[in-house]
Amino acid sequence: MCVKPLGERVLLEIPQAKEEKTQSGLYVPETAKEKPLEAVVVAVGAKVEDVKAGDKVIYSKFAGTEVKLDDKKYLIVEINDVLAIVG
Repeated sequence: MCVKPLGERVLLEIPQAKEEKTQSGLYVPETAKEKPLEAVVVAVGAKVEDVKAGDKVIYSKFAGTEVKLDDKKYLIVEINDVLAIVG
């Protein structure tokens, strides 16, 4: 599926959370974990010049709208919510 963000928006692919188990054998559900703050840019809107597809970025903690496409999680954020490019 092809998704093209509009204007000054960026489509980020959120890495899949791995199931974690504590030392005592308890599983930590995904809802109890903190959101990752790093993601990979999948697509950018027409007005975005700072980042490009394939860049690994750090974004604001409570930014964007989460969407699920083809069993993968994505986040659509404003370019202002992208804080840095990870080199």
